[in-house]
Amino acid sequence: MRRTTRWVALAIGVATLSAGAAFMAEGRAESRSVQPSGRPAVAVDIAPAASGELTQAIEVVGSLAPKFSADVKSEVSGVVREVYVTEWVPVKKGARLARVDTTELEAAIDASKAAAVQAQVAEARARREYDRAIALKQYGLITAQHLDEAKSALEAAEAASAAAGAQRRAADARLRKCFLSAPMEGVVAARNVNVGDRVENMGGGEPLFRVVDNRLLDLTVSVPSAKLGELHPGQLLEFTTDAVGGRTFRGRVMFINPAVDEANRSAKVVAEVANLDGVLKGGLFVKGRIVVATKPRVVQVPVEALQNWNVAGRTADVFVVRDGHAERRAVETGTANGRSVEVASGVEPGEQVVTRGAFAVRSGDRVTVTGTAKGV
Repeated sequence: MRRTTRWVALAIGVATLSAGAAFMAEGRAESRSVQPSGRPAVAVDIAPAASGELTQAIEVVGSLAPKFSADVKSEVSGVVREVYVTEWVPVKKGARLARVDTTELEAAIDASKAAAVQAQVAEARARREYDRAIALKQYGLITAQHLDEAKSALEAAEAASAAAGAQRRAADARLRKCFLSAPMEGVVAARNVNVGDRVENMGGGEPLFRVVDNRLLDLTVSVPSAKLGELHPGQLLEFTTDAVGGRTFRGRVMFINPAVDEANRSAKVVAEVANLDGVLKGGLFVKGRIVVATKPRVVQVPVEALQNWNVAGRTADVFVVRDGHAERRAVETGTANGRSVEVASGVEPGEQVVTRGAFAVRSGDRVTVTGTAKGV
């Protein structure tokens, strides 16, 4: 019995060793199927290094406002009798917006017309008397004093006629002021008056109408003082706004404020934006960039591809994918624009660089490409 027990134990031990050896061999085979380092393949996104034009820009945010707008107030006091427009309708320059009561002014105009007619009649009579006096003086029938008196009467009548004409023109001007007109072509952005309201001569408070011209807008942005040296009028400003998705708009820098805000050390920069189709509106918030420099034919990679980027020292690392494996490269960086970076050395155009997942990659690791960008 003891001999039999020893043989059984020996057989069990041999079987256990064989199974352990087989398991270890299977594990080694499985390990070799993953990759030589024993780490699984890393999922990454890649993008090609591209050779082309690289723009350097300053990122900005700001708001739009109509370049031209006008507030309309009444130049006379009175009750509004008619309103000819509503809000958000286009108007031409000189179009009537409303009418203030003209009853008293019309009566004053009638009186001034009558006074003017009387003055003209008196002037005509004085002129006839003067002409007669000249004729009589030639024959010696009147004295020089009588001729002077006729001349003075004519001059007085001419002055009275001129004064009456001036009063009539003043009354006509006051009547025209009773009609509120658009001072410029644009759109009625606000109407704050109704029929029956009493308005005062240039009264304070809100205007009766506001007319804006949205065909040309001002885009005001803030630029850090450290970047002001790179700016000059005429530079391109590209921007987008959430109100109009899928479109990029352009303007040109026109004015750079010479004074810097002491609170945030930035200066206001104004760009003009053409808006002939009327898509943009005053008051919209925008995000954009001012293009300050352009470099042609440079190798560039996405910012996301850079590892250990030393901006001041112009050095960084990237992972280049070759034959399904990641290769770490030290590169020399140059101009950056926030989306892409110039690579002066270390990467050739067309090589694929890792843009996502590089944090888990070591040089020599096998990688699996899950996404490919179009490049920069």
